[in-house]
Amino acid sequence: MSKQVTTVGSSTYQKIKHDIIFGVLTPGSKLKLDTLKDQYFASLSTLRETLNRLTSEGFVESPEQRGFFVTPFSREDLIEVAELRVLLECHALEKSIVNGDTNWEGNLVAAHHKLHLMEKRMLAGDDSERELWKRYDWEFHLALIEACNSKNLLSLHSILYDKYLRYQMLMLSYRGESAVQEHRNIFDAALARDEIGARNYLETHIRNGLVHTLEAV
Repeated sequence: MSKQVTTVGSSTYQKIKHDIIFGVLTPGSKLKLDTLKDQYFASLSTLRETLNRLTSEGFVESPEQRGFFVTPFSREDLIEVAELRVLLECHALEKSIVNGDTNWEGNLVAAHHKLHLMEKRMLAGDDSERELWKRYDWEFHLALIEACNSKNLLSLHSILYDKYLRYQMLMLSYRGESAVQEHRNIFDAALARDEIGARNYLETHIRNGLVHTLEAV
């Protein structure tokens, strides 16, 4: 029974978080428990637990005695998230390059291949699968750093990446060839075990994405 409850709670958490990231639940909107109960087929206790968890992660706000709200957008928050992503992801990449074995290399090659094929479709004008594109983008960035040997670092990075993705999905148009080349530069440097080069390329990639997103905020 406890396993079933845990599974239901995890599923509800993933669904609501997904809908916040991809704009189904809009920034600043009130999250009414009765409405969510019907929308996500979850109990009130599961919803409260889920929303409290999302509040702790920064995707939901809970002003005293006012209920739950989707965290609104702000330029300041976007900049802070991007800066934290630079700090954590670049550090994790350096550690991953040092620790990574042949399995890490193989996973990285596979992740980049999938992303590159999707990017080619995007360059050709097919943007019908933006969510799949960003999933492949996430898989590539995760493959870069997953050999950092730090569960805490990977967990924090995952939350930051999702916060950054929320801005991208609601405001971002595809950056095109420049983003493709940035990914290629990071990939080549990582496989060459060039820690400094890979870090610099990754930082440039994140900051260029920030500038592009800020123009739409």
